[in-house]
Formats: sequence, structure tokens, C-alpha cells
Amino acid sequence: MTSSLRLRSLSRLALIPLTLVALSPLAPLQARQGPPAGGLNLPENPQIFGKQDPNLRTAMVVINGEVITGTDIDQRVALVVSASGGKIGPEEMERLRLQVLRNLMDETLQIQEAKSQDIAVADEEVDASYDRIARQNFNQDPKALDAYLTKIGSSPASLKRQIRGELSWQRLLRRNVTPFVNVSDDEVRDTIKRQEEAKGTEEYRVGEIFLYATSENREAVLQNANKIVEQIKKGGNFTAYARQFSEASTAPVGGDLGWVRLGMLPAELQQAVAGLESGQMIGPVEVRGGFSIVLLIDKRKVLTADPRDAQLSLKQVSIQFAPGTTEAQARDRANAFAEAMKGAKGCGSVDPIAQQQGAEVVSSDQVKARDLPGPLQTMVLGLNIGEATPPFGSIQDGVSVLVLCGRDDPQVAGGPTFDQVENQILDERINKRAQAYLRDLRRDAVIDYGN
Repeated sequence: MTSSLRLRSLSRLALIPLTLVALSPLAPLQARQGPPAGGLNLPENPQIFGKQDPNLRTAMVVINGEVITGTDIDQRVALVVSASGGKIGPEEMERLRLQVLRNLMDETLQIQEAKSQDIAVADEEVDASYDRIARQNFNQDPKALDAYLTKIGSSPASLKRQIRGELSWQRLLRRNVTPFVNVSDDEVRDTIKRQEEAKGTEEYRVGEIFLYATSENREAVLQNANKIVEQIKKGGNFTAYARQFSEASTAPVGGDLGWVRLGMLPAELQQAVAGLESGQMIGPVEVRGGFSIVLLIDKRKVLTADPRDAQLSLKQVSIQFAPGTTEAQARDRANAFAEAMKGAKGCGSVDPIAQQQGAEVVSSDQVKARDLPGPLQTMVLGLNIGEATPPFGSIQDGVSVLVLCGRDDPQVAGGPTFDQVENQILDERINKRAQAYLRDLRRDAVIDYGN
């Protein structure tokens, strides 16, 4: 399995709700029947001593002397709420706060460990990443993102702290883990051979939210995974949820696993993913080590040129309808427009016909077929040079046709290089060690839950 599939850095903890059982305070403990959980000797029906308040919410947490405040939690929660369109109920909100606290605790441990190892992340580097996120993820300049975060109840400082945690952890692993992991040339060659044998088969670009689970917390993690699915189906952003909640190393890139083949996925996911269309989601599905929620982003054939990567030269010819035009009038004019366009003999004759029809012409030589809306992809890829699509549009937006003026088909896709495959295998092994590293940091942490 490649690194992009199961790289469990455990940068975020599983979604386990806080459950307090209020039982008779002095009832005797009963011996546990059956095998112990993880080697622990636990009673079957634990009795809780003292008064427990399930509604108690701590004001802050101090982890190795560093404070995580309620404000820190609120601001990070606001990012998730915004990505969900604000559609989170009170019960879900409390669960979300608990998860965000766990995220912040892990983040704090990672930053602390990097500092203790004299690994510095300069403010300028954090700012540069923040600027890039603003432009790529939010389509805004940094100042506009500052204002947006403040408006939703978050802050630039909160997002920058998350960036600092990710950069710190990456550098820590590069120094303390990566140099001690090796991959043999034979392993790489065997992997490349298997990929070449799969030429022509389907491969899939997959997004994943992975939640780590054990036999002890399985039901709680499943419950929380179902809640995440519910929120995404209500309009939540898959990428934002993956970034906040996924425990795979792909969390910082929104859970994007890249291009994979079915054989590279866990057996439990293979059949389900094969039946998906682009944009569809499945899950939670129980896999080895936890639960996966999977989004199919796209699919193509292995080592085979994808016709959707063809570079097209197009002319868009459009007519508009005057205010008050009836549907019947628009249909008649659209039919006349379509009939006139059928008379076009190649792109050279488009402009005179457009002028006669009172139509506007827009030309572009830089259009990838895959960037067109789905139905238009099929239409345009079925055209010969000089042919036009049927008219499409509406009374409000006008009616257009696309004329194909030229097409440069993509070259046959090449397979991954030796170095790329080697890096994939290395990443998988590095992240297994990263999982153990973070587990040790949690175990040794001194934590004080303030009130």
C-alpha cells in the first residue's frame, strides 16, 4: 500500500466523545469477564466515585506548562463551523469542541517537541504559507482573509498556529525519523513492475478522512464518523473536515490521496470506490485500524492518455434575449441561430455568420476538455474540427454554441519515476514511525485540566 493511502501521522486524535457514567458511588466493582482490553484488568460494570457533572466544560488546559484557552478552542471551532455552512447543532457542537481540543493538544506537543530539538519555524515562513492558503483555498488576498476569519469568530492567529504546528512536525520528522528509514532498489522495481502490469486499468483520485479506532473505542469513533458524514451531506466542505479531523498524514492537504488503483486501497474500500462516480462519497467504512470516509474526486486509466486532457481551441458564439422575450420567441430565435451555425464551414466562417445573427464571438486556444462542464465535455470531445455543439443556455443567460477549431490530444501518460515510487514507500514507513513518536509525546505529557 502506498504512502498516500495509510500515512498515519496521527496529527489528530480519533473523535471520541467524553462520556461520564453516573452510578451509585459506593457500589462494589465487579470482575471483568472475558479477555482484558489491551491487557488491562478492567471491571465489566465500572462504578464512578464522587459527583460527576457531564455538563462541566473546562475553561482551559495546561499541557507541559502551555495554556490552551477556551478562546483558542472557540476560534478553531469557528473554522469548522464556517466550512459546514453553520449547520451544526448544539450536541454536535459540544462533540466538535472536544475534538478540536484534542487537535490543539497534539499541535502543542508537536510545536513543543520541535522547540526542544532546536527546530525553529520563522514567522516569515508561517506568513508565506498563510498567504498561499488565502489565495489558493479562499481566493482572497491575506488582508481579506484576516477580515473573513475575524467575521466568523476565528482569527488569523489561530490559522497561523495550525500552520506552525504542521511545519514544525514535518521538520521534526525530516531530522529525527527520515534519515533512519531505507528502501531497497528491488522493492522499488517490484512496485514499478506491478504498476506497468496494471496499464489500462482504472485509477482513482480519492479524498479520505481516516479516524483511528481500537476495539475499545470502536463504537464511539463510528458514531462520530457518522456525524461527520451527516454534516458533509448537509453541505459541509469535505476538504475542511479532512484537514481538521482526519488522522492520516494527508490531513494538511484536505485528505487528497492523489491517484491510486483499486489494488492499492484497503480491500474493504475497493468494491465501493469502483462503483462511485466523480463527486460521490461513501462511508464510514471500517478498515484496518479504524474508519474511512472516502470521496471520489476523479478517475482515469493507468498509463493511458486521458482524452479530457486534450488542449482545445474553441470559439463560443452567443446570442442574448431582450427583456420581456417569451419562451416561444426565444425558442424560435435559438432554432434560427442553430440552423445558421450549421452552415458554418470551419472556424473561418464563424465570424461572418455571427455578425449576421447579432451574436458575440469569444475565442480561446487554452481550454482543457476536463475544465468544461461534464455534459459539454462529452459533446465537444465528440466533434470533428469545424463542427459546433447544439445550442445550450437559457432565456436569462442567453444561448451559445461551441465550435471546435483545433485539438491537441495528450501524450500517453507515463508511469511514476523510480524516485517517485521510492519516495512513496519511504513516506509510508516514515509515517508509521511518526505515529509511534506522537504516541510517546502524549504518554509523557503533563496535562492539567483547569476549571
